[in-house]
Amino acid sequence: MFTLYSMQLSGNSYKVRLLLARLGVPYRLVEVDILKGETRTPEFLAKNPDGHVPLLELEGGHLLAESNAILVYLAEGTRYMPADKLARAEVLRWMFFEQHSHEPAIAAARFWLHLVNGRELRINEIDQWMEQGYAALALMERHLSAHDYFVGDQATVADFALYAHTHVAPEGDFDLSGFPAVNDWLTRVAGEPGHVAMNAISGATTRISLSQA
Repeated sequence: MFTLYSMQLSGNSYKVRLLLARLGVPYRLVEVDILKGETRTPEFLAKNPDGHVPLLELEGGHLLAESNAILVYLAEGTRYMPADKLARAEVLRWMFFEQHSHEPAIAAARFWLHLVNGRELRINEIDQWMEQGYAALALMERHLSAHDYFVGDQATVADFALYAHTHVAPEGDFDLSGFPAVNDWLTRVAGEPGHVAMNAISGATTRISLSQA
């Protein structure tokens, strides 16, 4: 059985929990609170020297970090990762976009403005987050105005990677009302079988805290 080290309110962790739920794969969930410094303990850094969640422990003991790398690993051979070479490249394209152009602004704004209430600590960065985040949303809007999903005619891991942070973007002060295609896509993804909300976990999951691991 997989073990997933995850934080409930982390968008990057949620990506992986969402895919595992869609796949119906049972796993052991270890809750790690980054706000309490639990990813900076010697014990956790021995598992992931980068000090981030999510972290997936495979049945053989191998530890795989980075949310999108975990998504690709889990999605291989499933409907969520196309077999076609060009379609796979397009999935990766949108996942790279998520990490380079989307997450650094939208997730950062949510983290500092909502999760840690650190507006005063990052006051000089807010305008940059807004500019970059709205640019990313505008690109998504243009694409989704002509497509139901980011690649092909069904959800892939590209959709999950982008959904995780986009659906909670208002918590980072982003107004999604001007992005109707993005909102339709969010509703479409959330309405599919097997979907789980960020504040929920799948029924086939054993959940413990890091101190119990």
